[in-house]
Amino acid sequence: MTDNAIEVRHLTKTYGSRTAVDDVSFAVRRGSIVGLLGPNGAGKSTTLRAVVGLSAPTDGAALIDGVPFARLAQPSAHVGVQMDGFGFEVGITARRHLEIARLAVGAPRRRVDEVLDEVGLTNDARRRVKSFSTGMVQRLGLAAALIGAPRTLVLDEPSNGLDPDGIRWLCRYLRAFAADGGSVLVSSHQLAELEHTVDEVVILNQKVLYSGALADLVRGDGDSLEDRYFELVEGTRA
Repeated sequence: MTDNAIEVRHLTKTYGSRTAVDDVSFAVRRGSIVGLLGPNGAGKSTTLRAVVGLSAPTDGAALIDGVPFARLAQPSAHVGVQMDGFGFEVGITARRHLEIARLAVGAPRRRVDEVLDEVGLTNDARRRVKSFSTGMVQRLGLAAALIGAPRTLVLDEPSNGLDPDGIRWLCRYLRAFAADGGSVLVSSHQLAELEHTVDEVVILNQKVLYSGALADLVRGDGDSLEDRYFELVEGTRA
């Protein structure tokens, strides 16, 4: 077992003549939260898809617990994934969706009630997904990611659709998950909230603009993650 839950090594992904990400390297240490930031089209989703085995690198590698996703013997016990495109059958209940998810990964039956409680959907378990708000759908997606009791989470914009209370709840949940030894790689545009949640940040714009501790990026009085983020991103457009 390596010290890193996730390692991205010189990852390059091209689609024909277009380069989505170019020589991207970073790591997610065990027990830490890493924010993956960048403008639309910067390669964040491409990077996450490579990490969880949905897209093969053109060059380089993306590893979970030291091996590519495809070589994990029981992937759901290593990593839980919440990404766009992981849809729901809107005519079924939240409980039924999670039952299907837990059967697919071989999780014990008790996990359905456990994850419903973890994400605050116990009282809505028998409601059909089509009646859910966007924020509730996000919570259900997180519950599905947790069904295999993974030690690592890969989350793509998990706060989309959450109201301010929901965003604060998510930040507290992720901090507690990390404090318990879990690791998180999270893509988000919620820079102000992310600043109070992550330990490290990776800022992408096809290439890595910054990778390291949040405290090393935001040093001066009055500095904010948002300020430093825009300095770096706008610098690549000059």
